[in-house]
Amino acid sequence: MSETQTGEHASKRTDDRVECRRCSRKQGLVGKYDINLCRQCFREVARSMGFRKYR
Repeated sequence: MSETQTGEHASKRTDDRVECRRCSRKQGLVGKYDINLCRQCFREVARSMGFRKYR
């Protein structure tokens, strides 16, 4: 059986098991690259982390 048939997921999902590092919110998480910040906190610190807005 493949992983999808057994119900296991190959990648970790950002659900209620993870929370924001800054404010402990559990919804609206940016989990890519293990950032684990909610979208509001990510907007506040993205520039200092090296992210740039291109548009």
